[in-house]
Amino acid sequence: MSEVLIRGADHLVTMDDARRVLNGADILIRDGAIVSVGTGLSTLGETVNATGCVVTPGLVNTHHHLYQTLTRAVPAAQDALLFGWLTTLYPIWARFGPEHMFVSAQVGLAELALSGCTLSSDHLYLFPNGARLDDTIDAAREVGLRFHPTRGAMSIGVSDGGLPPDALVEGEGAILEDSLRVIDAFHDPAPGSMCRVGVAPCSPFSVSRDLMREAALLARDKGVMMHTHLAENEEDIAYSLSSFGCRPGQYAQDLGWVGPDVWHAHCVKLDVSEIDLFAQTRTGVAHCPCSNCRLGSGIAPVRAMRDAGVPVGLGVDGSASNDAGNLVAEARQAMLLQRVMRGADAMSPMEALEIATRGGADVLGRPDCGRIDVGARGDIAIWDVSGVASAGSWDPAALLLAGPTTVRDLFVEGRQIVRDGHMVTFDLGKAVARQNTLARHLSEEA
Repeated sequence: MSEVLIRGADHLVTMDDARRVLNGADILIRDGAIVSVGTGLSTLGETVNATGCVVTPGLVNTHHHLYQTLTRAVPAAQDALLFGWLTTLYPIWARFGPEHMFVSAQVGLAELALSGCTLSSDHLYLFPNGARLDDTIDAAREVGLRFHPTRGAMSIGVSDGGLPPDALVEGEGAILEDSLRVIDAFHDPAPGSMCRVGVAPCSPFSVSRDLMREAALLARDKGVMMHTHLAENEEDIAYSLSSFGCRPGQYAQDLGWVGPDVWHAHCVKLDVSEIDLFAQTRTGVAHCPCSNCRLGSGIAPVRAMRDAGVPVGLGVDGSASNDAGNLVAEARQAMLLQRVMRGADAMSPMEALEIATRGGADVLGRPDCGRIDVGARGDIAIWDVSGVASAGSWDPAALLLAGPTTVRDLFVEGRQIVRDGHMVTFDLGKAVARQNTLARHLSEEA
């Protein structure tokens, strides 16, 4: 039996069913799960002092492309809209191999961890030169984050009217076969699971409708979740109307891609009828505000989604379109954009933090994560609010208004991943050095 006691948090933001914020409270974690929340708790195990800190559930990232941490700020892609951005970067990504996927996932997951994230999804949809989903799963295991990788795919290349180059697409039979392989090898449906696998054809403009249908049938047969990009910008809407004769929401519904086992990335351009569809079917959305700003895609109607009952989580998206992977900064951006669009009372800092924790966990089908309550997993972020970022704050629990953007300590399944602002599970400095070497080689070859 292993125990960790987090003692004396100045402010404990639980995100439990009552959304309580406790003062001077303790959390006792035993064998990876929270067994008590209160005051005056004790343990024979490790004790972590949280005086002077705000403690929150670990944040949840519902959409990422970890491999893209190798292609941040590529000059030719810095000012492009989505489709032009993709066509610029596809040839660079085509030179990736297994090491690129592993190292970029290491660095990307560490960046998330330092920003308070304990659970991250990933959407990997290209597999050049022997790369496999296994490479990112191995990286997550080493970093120590709870992981929800999705086996993405592209099957329609440019010669068949798609966007990606033919060299990056796969045969649809091979896609489905490998999806089965990774599910059988790595998916763990048990409560407290450290790895669950999803099925994720990339987008309406890179796969066929047949593959979307078959992928949905496969996912539901295996009991795994489904993920794709949808309604990301005006180009995306125009493509759907031109190619399919309908809007993206209708496209998704016709192919079986709505329901509580589905979440879509971006959804910037959903209209009222599509928001109602997602609310009625409990279809989730991964909101990616920084990436949407970076690519000029627009502001997603998150206030309308939340009011209608659509499950919404946050995603940092790929680091070639963000170009960062800081999830607490993403939560602040989500709050600010809704205020820009709808007024200063459109979203509170506490609601944005809820979307980044409990909201994201619910989108990923993880009610055991994203909250601090008895029975939930021991995924905890500790934020030191004694420094300059919070100096003068009247409400330290309002982290997104005045607070640090890196954690002091981070626990996943009761295991410490970050201590005093530094990764403790692997040598991050060595990984960053290797990442920079790989990025330099890619740049020189380009």
